[in-house]
Amino acid sequence: MSRICQITGKRAMVGNNVSHAHNKTKRRFEINLLEKKFHLPETNESITLKISAHGLRIINKIGIEEAVERGKRNGLIKK
Repeated sequence: MSRICQITGKRAMVGNNVSHAHNKTKRRFEINLLEKKFHLPETNESITLKISAHGLRIINKIGIEEAVERGKRNGLIKK
């Protein structure tokens, strides 16, 4: 699976390294991605997600059940 947050859909961006002489070379801005296991109390099962730090804050705010439902609705979680 690629490096995409399963809650927010964030992915790496592409930009330039710019030297003092203003030479530009391509680079990637990677996201802060974590692999974290969550417990779903409704179904009494565990789920492992690749989420960004921002996605973790969203889960803390709206709850794991709602976050997983949004991820499935947006096609980011395949289950």
